[in-house]
Amino acid sequence: MFYAGVLWMFVRNSLIREMMFPANFMIQVVTRLFWFFARVALFVVIYKEVDHIRGWSQHQYFAFMSTGMLINAIVEAFFMPNCAAFCENIRTGKLDFALTKPIDSQFLVSMERVSLAMISQIMLAAALLIWSLINIGSPISATQVAMYLFYIAVAVAFFYSMMITMACTSIWFGRNQGLYDFWFYITIFAQYPRSIYDGTDDSRFESGEALQFGFTWIVPILLVVTVPAQIIVGTLDNRLFAVVAAIAAAMALLVSRSVFQWSLNHYRGASS
Repeated sequence: MFYAGVLWMFVRNSLIREMMFPANFMIQVVTRLFWFFARVALFVVIYKEVDHIRGWSQHQYFAFMSTGMLINAIVEAFFMPNCAAFCENIRTGKLDFALTKPIDSQFLVSMERVSLAMISQIMLAAALLIWSLINIGSPISATQVAMYLFYIAVAVAFFYSMMITMACTSIWFGRNQGLYDFWFYITIFAQYPRSIYDGTDDSRFESGEALQFGFTWIVPILLVVTVPAQIIVGTLDNRLFAVVAAIAAAMALLVSRSVFQWSLNHYRGASS
């Protein structure tokens, strides 16, 4: 209950900050709306020419798209601004204030700021998902919904672990904007289903198979979005993928926690 109260205080403070500059808040919301409708319109045009793309019908793909949007929106709403602030606080020495507070340091630096403009993205993604499922028309069980929500949490945990781990490198690098760019470039692969990278007998597609293998079994970026999407549309045919995604997220959380604690041990404070 204590941490829930602290989180609510963070949300309230974030709302106060956003309302100090309402025009900026509206610009962010409008920008997100434009990006959302542009992506949807693009695939509406594509699916006018084809019925399926690598086994995904139009509404199945929109369910996948909305799942990816939902995961990214949650990560960017709750963790992205905090990891950016964490890097800046390391550089300026302001991290000292967080370390002296009677609360878990990782929770504090991960949740202190909330990007409320991204809440609109979460709502849009949820609306697109519901619309897609209605058009698919297949019955959805309570078990599917529960597993879907569980694997959304798995995906958020996985991406959060990546983000906080990279943020910790600021203790040695001072600034690591390049690493955040690298994070965006890597996660862009998760915007498409795993089957998109299936290879063929043509040697020109060997690079696609290499990407699929690396981002499935080594760093399972392709699984953490594809698995919940396949669960909710009822097309998951390999339960091993779900197991790998869950184990990878759990391991990523443990590693990121260890990296965070180890990094703090090397933090010298503002005086240095």
